[in-house]
Amino acid sequence: QVQLVESGGGLVQAGGSLRLSCAASGSIFSFNVMGWYRQPPGKQRELVASITSDGATNYADSVKGRFTISRDNSKNTVYLQMNSLKPEDTAVYYCYTLVISRFYWGQGTQVTVSS
Repeated sequence: QVQLVESGGGLVQAGGSLRLSCAASGSIFSFNVMGWYRQPPGKQRELVASITSDGATNYADSVKGRFTISRDNSKNTVYLQMNSLKPEDTAVYYCYTLVISRFYWGQGTQVTVSS
């Protein structure tokens, strides 16, 4: 049973920084792709960033230059460093992983950016 445990959300002022972490466990297969989606209030879930096991990254245009995704393969953990946060970054952030073409999700962590 794949499990994803997130941490690091919270309340921050605009211009501030937060770091999210997500640890994956429970699979004998590689967590080839890991990343983050977010769901702002009243909106659909959207991809924020992803990273493969060999380090290839992908970012939403809205976060490029402000957010950095990284991972520690030895710990099956993915990180999202969020800098220069804006009120529009307010959302529930969900960690995900792709294992043999199946998505698994974390429980979500709230990020609130005040203006």
